[in-house]
Amino acid sequence: MTRSPQLRRLHFLNALFAPLTGHDLYLAQQIDAAITSSLPEAAERAPGDPDFVNAAAKLFARLCSARPAHGFFHWDAAADDAGAAPLFARAGVMQGLKQLSAFPESTLLVTNLRVAHCPPARRWTERRRRDYDDALSFIRELAAARSRRDANLNLLFL
Repeated sequence: MTRSPQLRRLHFLNALFAPLTGHDLYLAQQIDAAITSSLPEAAERAPGDPDFVNAAAKLFARLCSARPAHGFFHWDAAADDAGAAPLFARAGVMQGLKQLSAFPESTLLVTNLRVAHCPPARRWTERRRRDYDDALSFIRELAAARSRRDANLNLLFL
């Protein structure tokens, strides 16, 4: 069973904006409608669409800047060719964790990690899948080890 792109977008937006909306699906629908109407080409966009993700991240960052108790950092693993390498993944995540360390509540959004490990023109191999799973585990463990114990960090992968 495949979910519609709109339902997948709503799940993503509900998870991303939960600290601000309290998991309100009605507000997630309104945010989805606002973002999709602001983007060119009104076609159905998947939640992994770079334009949609960037628009959602910018909106969330703007809303978080108005709340001094909540921080936000977006790391795009596919921003350069080395995003899949553990050393560069560590550097990108650590940059975000340093920025978020001042906030009691924060959200770290990691996007395009799957694309960085297996570009669209390539096939998933056992090694790529293992490297991807290792990267997910590494980022989770790094975030747990390097974030403040009294802080609430929301770690989202898309």
